[in-house]
Amino acid sequence: MLQLKTISVSINKKLILKNLSYHFKKGKVYAIMGPNGSGKSTLAYAIAGHPNYKLEVGSLKFEGSDVTNLSPDKRAKRGIFLSFQTPHSLAGVNVFQLLRIALLGKEDPLTVKQKIEKIAKKLEIKKDLIERSLNVGTSGGEKKKLELLQAAVLDPKLLIFDEIDTGVDIDALRTIAKFMSENRYGKTYLLITHYNRILHYIKPDRVLVLMAGKLVKEGNAKLAVEIEKKGYKRVVSS
Repeated sequence: MLQLKTISVSINKKLILKNLSYHFKKGKVYAIMGPNGSGKSTLAYAIAGHPNYKLEVGSLKFEGSDVTNLSPDKRAKRGIFLSFQTPHSLAGVNVFQLLRIALLGKEDPLTVKQKIEKIAKKLEIKKDLIERSLNVGTSGGEKKKLELLQAAVLDPKLLIFDEIDTGVDIDALRTIAKFMSENRYGKTYLLITHYNRILHYIKPDRVLVLMAGKLVKEGNAKLAVEIEKKGYKRVVSS
């Protein structure tokens, strides 16, 4: 699905990721964990093609094609979706208007509207939230649900969620994780998180631990449990 080959990424001339290589496989759920400043969000932005995150060396291949030099919009059209850690607000634009433009020429507006309504019901998103300006006057949990709704309607192949569990109460977390679990077939999920709590509800196939911009440990779902109990330093050094 996605192959990273010895990538090093900098922001404002500061090197964050250092010679990172990994092959994310189709249909798998990956948890990306690590302490603050370890490079988790940098990895997400680098995959999405954010222009402020400079790829110093290395390459990225998505479904066998080199996407190293593709712009973010072209990567998105290939099927790469990134949910922001802090979703932005769009005054005057609701989720239907946004997705209608994103899917222009691919799906008719009525179909987009019906999909939004169907998915919003499954995610327990109130009707007024999908009718008002996107993320304006919404709680942290509501914003994260709206991000997941957008991903579900766009139907990408690779979904990157940067701390989708932050600011989310336990009921919303269960709803989000349940929806992900029910809609994971044929898709690859990258869940960036500090904690194990979302992984109680959606079991990762692999857990990757980043520290100081390097992949320092990899394991199955038990690794996340171990980190929760012992902390990063003890687990990595063991």
